Amino acid sequence: MLNPIKLASKNFLSSLDTSSEEIFHILDLAKNFKNKDLNIKFKEKVLGLIFDKSSTRTRVSFQVAMSRLGGTTVDLNPTTSQIGRGEPIKDTARVLSKYCDVLAIRTFDQSDLEEYAKWSSKPVINALTDLEHPCQALADMMTIKEEFIDFNDVVLTFIGDGNNVANSLILCGALLDIEVRIVCPKGYEPSNLVVNKAKEIYKNKNLLKITHDPLSAVQGANVLYTDVWSSMGEENQKEEKDKAFHRFTIDRNLVRNADKDAIILHCLPAYRDKEITDEVIESKKSRIFEQAENRLHAQQALLSCILS
Repeated sequence: MLNPIKLASKNFLSSLDTSSEEIFHILDLAKNFKNKDLNIKFKEKVLGLIFDKSSTRTRVSFQVAMSRLGGTTVDLNPTTSQIGRGEPIKDTARVLSKYCDVLAIRTFDQSDLEEYAKWSSKPVINALTDLEHPCQALADMMTIKEEFIDFNDVVLTFIGDGNNVANSLILCGALLDIEVRIVCPKGYEPSNLVVNKAKEIYKNKNLLKITHDPLSAVQGANVLYTDVWSSMGEENQKEEKDKAFHRFTIDRNLVRNADKDAIILHCLPAYRDKEITDEVIESKKSRIFEQAENRLHAQQALLSCILS
């Protein structure tokens, strides 16, 4: 029977906190959890959630994953706790790590997440920051692997803002040696820090491409992926971004120019007929809701390794 392994890193703050071997093991565990081939229990273990940003899929999938593992979840709402009144992170982290066995934190600055990890005696998981969304990337890779069995010759094209989701896809792609194409308007490219780190990891640096032409970027692609154009906290940029991204909608024409067996991904929530048309979301090529389900299984697998 496949069992969780203890990860080399205590925390999961970035996709780079895992090796390629560890990612493959997490994905195999996730598949087994999904197929109900595993019954691993961590009785009396407690997951603490600190979410400074709103969430549906991340929050619920973590809660259900912990419940299925036999543990419980404490959801700490910053507006009703001392966190929202300005208590220092180093104080909050030290106290909560006395109560909880693992913390999942969704916040704005990666530096705040790293501050929690510095002062917490228990593992800290990145449940999304402005820089990365590594839990989403695990579910994405699981969904791709379900469709194509392995990652050999897979071409993943992400169309849209070079945001946290794009950054994590780049880093995961580097670890798994997947061709990743990021296509966005000029001025909206992914983090240079992330791109440079990825290029250090890629065996073939040509597998990472940052381009500005959607039509050429989808040629031969097996996976077309998009996200909202304006992330949480960028509401004041919405009008500007809507204008900049008007050519970057995944529609019937773009899909037609991808590989004939290409699948469509979106991390949700989606603004239909903006970054992706309603027609494409509801098409047979869409794996968007399977992808959303896989958040649960991937995080159950991640938690089982972190708690081992």
